[in-house]
Amino acid sequence: METSAVLRSVRLSAQKGRLVADQIRGLQVERAIRLLTFSPKKGASIILKLLESAVANAEHNEGADIDELKISQIFIGQGATLKRVSPRAKGRGNRISKPTCNIFLTVSNK
Repeated sequence: METSAVLRSVRLSAQKGRLVADQIRGLQVERAIRLLTFSPKKGASIILKLLESAVANAEHNEGADIDELKISQIFIGQGATLKRVSPRAKGRGNRISKPTCNIFLTVSNK
């Protein structure tokens, strides 16, 4: 039994999100929650909320036991980039890119 949760257009670069995703891939849910709770990275709090949502989906929709769940799959894809302009001297402007990402998380009881 697999249950998934998806979070799209998160204001986080995919590269920084993958650093956190690599830490929790394949872990038991309880251990992953403990790790994410005390991680100082910005992506940790975002992925923690998504993980709690996936666990709630598994418990409510499938009737799964939380103690047996583990993170079977997590991957982070690059989303749309927000493009902004920062004014510079002499009428010029520099482009600022604000990256977003899409996070896909699957928990299973295998």
